[in-house]
Amino acid sequence: MLDFKQNKNLKNRNLKFQRNRYSLFSILFFLFTFFATAQVTSSVDSTKIKIGEEILYTINVQIDSTDVVVFPEEQTFAPLEMIESYKTDTTFEGTKYRLIKKYGLTQFDSGNYTIPPQRIFINNNPFLTDSIKVEVADVPVDTTKQKMFDIKPAVEVKGPRFEWLLLLYWLVPIVLIIVIAIYLFQRKKRKDAAQKQLPPYEEAIVALKTLDNSQLLKENKNKEYYSNLTIIVKRYLDREVDEAALESTSDELITRLMMHKDAGSFDFDLETIRKLDSIFKRADLVKFAKLNQESGQAEVDRKTIEEIINETHEAVPEPTEEELLKNQEYLEKLHKKRQRRKWILGISGVVAAVILAGTIYGAVTGFDNLKDKVLGNQMRELAEGRWVKSEYGSPAVILETPEVLIRAEVPVTNASKSTVSGRDIFTFGQMNSPLYIMVSTMRFNQKQDIALDSALDAVLDDLEQSGAKNMIVKRDDFETEKGIKGLKAYGEFNVQVSDNKVLKEKSTYELLLFAQQNGLQEVLIVYQNDGKYAEEILKRIEASIELEISAKNDGQ
Repeated sequence: MLDFKQNKNLKNRNLKFQRNRYSLFSILFFLFTFFATAQVTSSVDSTKIKIGEEILYTINVQIDSTDVVVFPEEQTFAPLEMIESYKTDTTFEGTKYRLIKKYGLTQFDSGNYTIPPQRIFINNNPFLTDSIKVEVADVPVDTTKQKMFDIKPAVEVKGPRFEWLLLLYWLVPIVLIIVIAIYLFQRKKRKDAAQKQLPPYEEAIVALKTLDNSQLLKENKNKEYYSNLTIIVKRYLDREVDEAALESTSDELITRLMMHKDAGSFDFDLETIRKLDSIFKRADLVKFAKLNQESGQAEVDRKTIEEIINETHEAVPEPTEEELLKNQEYLEKLHKKRQRRKWILGISGVVAAVILAGTIYGAVTGFDNLKDKVLGNQMRELAEGRWVKSEYGSPAVILETPEVLIRAEVPVTNASKSTVSGRDIFTFGQMNSPLYIMVSTMRFNQKQDIALDSALDAVLDDLEQSGAKNMIVKRDDFETEKGIKGLKAYGEFNVQVSDNKVLKEKSTYELLLFAQQNGLQEVLIVYQNDGKYAEEILKRIEASIELEISAKNDGQ
């Protein structure tokens, strides 16, 4: 009975142990799969700096496309101080993503410091980086060798340079708005005045009554009185009888009225024309010869003018319906003509303002700059835009480009016929585009020493098969800023765009090739030379190239 109980207890303990072991294995398996999908590493570009010098602290995170990563953004690097948090770069490695986050750190006191572990959250799960020790050294100053100089006197600082471009941006729109506002105001004013204008007869009678209420005669201002009186009758005749009345002299107007009577246009009484002529002559004597009139003569002339206006109003025939229709058509045509003239003047003013602004802008900043602003310049936009620094392929090529390179399909080439285990290609643009960038990395099945000259020949053959015709090849050694050596081929070629068509304009190219024991790295830049921005882009890409080198690489 005792043996039975002991066996039973032993079986229970074994069963419990197996369950605990299964649970432990499950937890370990979960942690292993989780850490396998998210790898976090950290590094610095240097462990020894001088006071105030920047340390570039980099965090690399390898994740799946669905993972959510949160990097530290606060001052969590004490005792070091964060001076800048750089934008996160993203690269693709097969089905994985690699996030590269960089921080600029510094310290202004000498000594040995430790960058504390940084907490990164991946899908709300915390990960800690390793702590890194750095040394901050003083800047030695040898006063026995360093020359001493007197304190320099104060230098007058010039004021800020006047920004003509900024002035144009504000001045031209303001001037155009003011001109348009004045034009609309004057147009509305003329339209309101035309709407308020009385018919010719009523206008003349109102003007005579206004003259009666004036104090010109009482103040002995005969010249002004007769000037107003003749203007009233001339304006009436101008609107009702002869459209040139206001612009004519007194004698010319009398002659034109006689012509209208002889032609039968208006049934004028000859005595009426004679009275008007007499008043005009008397008014000329008053205005120009300063003749003093007899007492009451001005009132008589004023009454005579009103009688002439009344007689003329009765003599003017009423227009027929056909004449009214023709007159309406004429007025509409005249209105459209005036509107066209206003539009032409307005558009001409705007064009003149734009041309003037463009001329000033071109004179200040250069006419090439003006042409680029108006017509556009893709190479300039790429050169002056925000560049992206990222790494591509394996072994990785790290460089800055105007745009992110896109993974491309790997073609079958001469290089592919060797013992290649894998190849990655990333491109921007097309071969016949203003700018074409291609980064290629190859991995070999086994480590081997590569003859760069032979490899360069194979790559140039592949480039020729891809559409580079009439190729001019020059060769030279190349070395990155960090001392990695390679080969450079450069020159010109014509791009073949179809089976029977080759572009006449030559494209400039530069091909950089680097080799190591287990890989080959290639950077190709093809551009249409514009004499300025294309070369700036080439030099900037060259200066930014960094390479991932294997531990046993001999640096060739």
